[in-house]
Amino acid sequence: MTDQPSSPDRKPPKMRWETWVERKIRESMERGEFDNLPGAGKPIPDLDRPYDELWWLRKKLRDEQFSIEPPLLELRRQFDETRARIAAAGSEAEVRRLVAAINERIVYVNTHTTSGPATELAPLDVERVVAQWRSTRARGGGGPA
Repeated sequence: MTDQPSSPDRKPPKMRWETWVERKIRESMERGEFDNLPGAGKPIPDLDRPYDELWWLRKKLRDEQFSIEPPLLELRRQFDETRARIAAAGSEAEVRRLVAAINERIVYVNTHTTSGPATELAPLDVERVVAQWRSTRARGGGGPA
């Protein structure tokens, strides 16, 4: 075997791995390659939670805002959030948009859910919701629609 010049990214012959790795880390630190890394100075997320083999999958689902809840539970959560947003809406147009969006979701779940518990939610009557919203605003109150 002939002696070939070693590249800076290859461990030189006769040097211990540990020594070479430590040198590479030190050189990188000197160049500032570890400065301003995401999460620097912050606690490691979920470090205090019990060990979970699927932690990476749960994190990915959370990061992608993907739910593995049964469609009915997800719909109920969205329905409750929408009611709160309707109560806080600043205009009738916003109320109508929110009702249209949740109604679309209710119809989709009602017609496409094949597993999990059935939903008893029916699309909202937009005129009734708008009338309730107007009434609540006229009284100067808030609360769910």
